[in-house]
Amino acid sequence: MSSNDEHDGPKNLLRRQILKSMAALPAAGMMAPSAFAAAATSAVDTTGLAVTDDTVTVGILHSVTGTMAISETGSVEAEKLAISQINAAGGVLGRQIKIIQEDGASDWPTFAEKAKKLLVNDKCAAVFGCWTSASRKAVLPVFEQYNGMLYYPTFYEGLEQSKNVIYTGQEATQQIIAGLNWVDKEKKAKTYYLIGSDYIWPRTSNKIARKHIEEHLKQTVVGEDYFPLGHTQFNSVINKIKLKKPDVIYIEIVGGSNVAFYKQLKAAGIDLNKQILMTISVTEDEIEGIGGENIAGAYACMKYFQSLKNPNNEKFVPAFKKMWGEKTVIGDVTQAAYLGPWLWKLTAEKAGSFDVDKIAAASAGVEFTGAPEGYVRIHPNHHLWSKTRVGRARLDGQYDVVYETPDLIEPNPFPKGYQ
Repeated sequence: MSSNDEHDGPKNLLRRQILKSMAALPAAGMMAPSAFAAAATSAVDTTGLAVTDDTVTVGILHSVTGTMAISETGSVEAEKLAISQINAAGGVLGRQIKIIQEDGASDWPTFAEKAKKLLVNDKCAAVFGCWTSASRKAVLPVFEQYNGMLYYPTFYEGLEQSKNVIYTGQEATQQIIAGLNWVDKEKKAKTYYLIGSDYIWPRTSNKIARKHIEEHLKQTVVGEDYFPLGHTQFNSVINKIKLKKPDVIYIEIVGGSNVAFYKQLKAAGIDLNKQILMTISVTEDEIEGIGGENIAGAYACMKYFQSLKNPNNEKFVPAFKKMWGEKTVIGDVTQAAYLGPWLWKLTAEKAGSFDVDKIAAASAGVEFTGAPEGYVRIHPNHHLWSKTRVGRARLDGQYDVVYETPDLIEPNPFPKGYQ
């Protein structure tokens, strides 16, 4: 069931809350409220989108129920925070952003159905959504058929590029190769055991990881296993890990299955302070469910951790907690979701239009210097230039950053030699 989410609560209270949080807005990438007077609607919308003289409507499409809710709820919160900040700063092209939110319910056909509703019925100017690659693959034909624009926040397997998608998470080579190189150099790892959830992202990511391990690092993969989404019985693979004794357990389990896996790993006596484990799927959001005591010592390779020390992040984290509660945490995908509305705003203002074709054409080169992860820029292939970092999980559910690439990594969704 759809809901119009315009932050309808007590409006005076909300206005006070937003004004209080203005001090925490990202300094760069902001426009003064008067920077864009509202141009005539006919000038900024020539394709019949949901744009009026005062408002522009966007969609939010994530799983807030089902096994993926543990991962996707943070994305919804981040997108709503960005939109509230943008509205408080004057909106986009002189218009306030209205939200229509839909629940993909961790079901890929439902994602496709809701995407069509947001584009065809609601005529949303942009949609911020999806998490799993399965959900993105389900909606992609819909966005391409009806010429919508999706801002997709999750690190993913690459091997895709679309005029109708801006990928604000990392493609696989940005995330995987730097992390494996770090493990090889710093830990002198020789053997690896690969484990993932059974769908396109983990399988393709492990294909890239295996090629890098075997062909570039000249090391050995001693096992590779996959499990259905929502799976909760991992004792058999844990026994195989104990038998094979790999130097590195390399993990792409997603959603609620993470809770069972890490609890069972600890119960089996595997000490992550001694056994190297690297995940590319567990952010601070998942650790809330897993429990810090069950994953402390593990490594994660991401572009963002809540503990990052930079001026942008030191404003973003308090603003997020002010809106969603002091106990909330922020993971890699949550931060990437926050980038979506900002990048869309900056692109629309560069294009002087909400038209999807004009947004697509204007996206290359758009930069957001206020990103919590640091400076990001949209590549002509619609992915982002970004840094990659390795963090080590702490008991309190946060990560200590132990490595950061010195430079931004160019996105390369179709890497030669890895396909």
